[in-house]
Amino acid sequence: MIEVLEVKNRKQRKQFLEFPLDLYKGNLCFIPPLYMDEKKIFRKDYVYNSSCDSIFFLALKDGAVAGRIQGIIQKDANKKNGEKRCRFTRFDAIDDPEVSRALFSAVEQWAKAQGMDTMCGPLGYSDLEKEGLLVDGFDVPATFESPYNGPWYQHHIEALGYEKEVEYNGSFLYGVESEETLQEMESLVDFIFKRYKLHFGTAKNGSDFLKKYADGIFDLLDKSYEGLYGTVPFTEGMRKLMVDNFGLVISPKWTAVILDENEKPVCFGISIPSLAPAFAGTRGHITPGLAWRFLRCLRTPESIDMCLIGADPEYLNRGISAALSVAIMKMFKEHPEIKYADTLLNLEDNWAIQNQWKRFRRDIVKRYRCYAKKI
Repeated sequence: MIEVLEVKNRKQRKQFLEFPLDLYKGNLCFIPPLYMDEKKIFRKDYVYNSSCDSIFFLALKDGAVAGRIQGIIQKDANKKNGEKRCRFTRFDAIDDPEVSRALFSAVEQWAKAQGMDTMCGPLGYSDLEKEGLLVDGFDVPATFESPYNGPWYQHHIEALGYEKEVEYNGSFLYGVESEETLQEMESLVDFIFKRYKLHFGTAKNGSDFLKKYADGIFDLLDKSYEGLYGTVPFTEGMRKLMVDNFGLVISPKWTAVILDENEKPVCFGISIPSLAPAFAGTRGHITPGLAWRFLRCLRTPESIDMCLIGADPEYLNRGISAALSVAIMKMFKEHPEIKYADTLLNLEDNWAIQNQWKRFRRDIVKRYRCYAKKI
């Protein structure tokens, strides 16, 4: 017997948070979130509550938790796009199609009662959250920033009438093909910088980087991400959340910002050391062991995660992406201990970013998908 319950009390919230930790116990490809951060989604003052309505469900099979799902009405996104959409996210379930059917039915009924006409996802409150369903690359470890799920999720969702809306790929970059290629790129960038009066920004440390460039980068994010799937305008609360999240891990070693003659950012790339080795095999709770592994990842990373990249559309046709490529190539050259850079999720039809990676030795190792369905 399958029963679906709306999450309302402390016990149910704990079950909601811990279900994927139990489901993927022993699977080192699954990287849990930081538990204390994930708990915040149930707080009344959570940063997204001013712009979103949400609901949480658990599915019980024969009395045991067998799945979970969250529905989100992102009001800013609906207003921006003139739509009536409900997002689904934090969907996890055992390999039982009836469990998935019951969970999605509950969210769909709630969404229709709220006046929505379409379901889509997996999408969180914003594109700062994990998004997309893994459909290829189940044996590749996830990153701290990207989702992981079993192969049965796709079959369950598609059996319910959900159809692909967009697809992402995730790649490993291994550096430039040759020293000659790097030299050619550097000459091109030197020409572009002189012609358009550009230069790389500098910073003493992560705090200095954020102090100098955070505001300009946020403005650039809104401008460069405006037309991308699933994005929403950055609120002040989102900006603060992002600065807080990056504050401990950001370093000028793994970042690049390109400025115009007025010191205004026109292009940037933010990477961080991969934190996956610190969290793999854990339940996301801060312990002395996790803290020690976390610090080791920051000090001696084996790979980096390319979290955010943006460029002023005005400069895209001026070859600005070449400068960012050169910055990344130099990271590899100056830090030979880095085995690869994970691009995280890139929309397959975002040709600006897909063409960016053609300058590198690259393996596409993961694919993700977002779905939609009329309700």
